[in-house]
Amino acid sequence: MRLPLKATSIKELRHDAGLRQVFAACVTLGMAVGVFAVSFGVAAVGAGASVAQTCVMSLLVFTGASQFSAVSVLGAGGSSASAFGGAALLAARNSVYGLAMAPHLKGRVATRLVAAHITIDESTAMAAAQEDETHRRAAFWITGLSIYLFWNIGTLIGAILGSAIDPKTYGLDAAFPAAFVAMVWPLLRERRSAMAAAIGASLCLALIPFTPVGVPILCAVLGVVVGIPSPRLSHRPEAAQ
Repeated sequence: MRLPLKATSIKELRHDAGLRQVFAACVTLGMAVGVFAVSFGVAAVGAGASVAQTCVMSLLVFTGASQFSAVSVLGAGGSSASAFGGAALLAARNSVYGLAMAPHLKGRVATRLVAAHITIDESTAMAAAQEDETHRRAAFWITGLSIYLFWNIGTLIGAILGSAIDPKTYGLDAAFPAAFVAMVWPLLRERRSAMAAAIGASLCLALIPFTPVGVPILCAVLGVVVGIPSPRLSHRPEAAQ
């Protein structure tokens, strides 16, 4: 299967400065995410998963937030339904990314299936940042494939390390909350994002004493309602102009 990129040769990389910048940025991002994946591997094994289970999850699920959510719920004693529900809600955003990227990713069914699997926050964001179609497709594929490669390598390294040591001894049991804080922190600069986080956190904390493990996380998703535009605003005359 040949990926639908016109500018993939070494010769074109040499002569297209913009493409070289895209390539360097995308691969660098992939390597950074790979470092982050080590913490997932360690924490997943610390939560009770085997090395094989941890690696298969990264290979097949491949969405970091959902993986962290599912394993954290299971590690805390939650049910499989709660773990799946929270992970599914977090992964649902990728369907929106898929709709946004679909016009730019043509090809056979096999190519589209691969594209669907690597349609994540980073690959979509890097593609959207490009000004022309060639660089947009290149950014999507290079970012997606780089992150997939380094994420799985990082997961394997972390899982092996986690199976050889006791994560609690080195404080690695805090990897899950630290990872989520790292992912959310940059978004808290925006007012709506901060409000959503505050609402979700409040709901979660309020429900913890009364509901089974995993349910507070599912209910915390209600915080996103602050990001839904008001119908009155969207139908104002000036908004329609």
